[in-house]
Amino acid sequence: MKIKSINKLDVLANFVIIFIVVSLVLVSCVSLYGSMQVFAASDSVYFNGDINSNYVSLMFNVYWGDEYLDGILDTLSKHNVKTTFFVGGSWADDNMDYLKKFVSLGHEIGNHGYFHKNQSRLSFEDNVSEIKSNNVVVKNLCGVEMNLFAPPSGDYSETTLKAAKSLDMKVIMWSIDTIDWRDHDDNLIYQRASKAKGGDLVLMHPTKNTLNVLDKLLSFYEKNNLRVVTVSTNINILV
Repeated sequence: MKIKSINKLDVLANFVIIFIVVSLVLVSCVSLYGSMQVFAASDSVYFNGDINSNYVSLMFNVYWGDEYLDGILDTLSKHNVKTTFFVGGSWADDNMDYLKKFVSLGHEIGNHGYFHKNQSRLSFEDNVSEIKSNNVVVKNLCGVEMNLFAPPSGDYSETTLKAAKSLDMKVIMWSIDTIDWRDHDDNLIYQRASKAKGGDLVLMHPTKNTLNVLDKLLSFYEKNNLRVVTVSTNINILV
């Protein structure tokens, strides 16, 4: 009886040890897979350019705010800087003149979806449609072939990344958000944007308050040896 009890305890102990080892292996595999997925996703999205450079990019998402665009363009020209305008397809359809003006002034045009949808909720086919439709419209209206895609509201999924990749588009996010669409406060917008450092991508919209601070902000960048460049120029240092 004593020997049988000892054998039963040994078997139970071995079972517990095996269970713990297998569990640890499974957890490790899941963690590794999860890390690979995160790496794959982040490796496909640009949140900034080279942090060792003195480049800063202003990226304007444009679906509205036409009344402030001329002032913004005039201010950019005053400082002789080029920036990137991510345009919505439905907006572009009605604003061919602005598209052509962006191009004639040397600014870059990027894709911001066609109908400003939440891309993460769309199927692969619908993701492709939202991006491709905008590409076609802009190409037809002003001859530009876009290769940068900024998801509306910064909303994307793995499916979005696959769709963008299938269209040879780089997915662009940001490192500084001025939140100018919500906070109509000159000082607050300037304060956020003036924190920029090398490699930063600064998100803006064509608002009255952004126009109000743009001249002061560009002067600040100049004094601090920060060079305003297009998003393509900023991120291409990395590729």
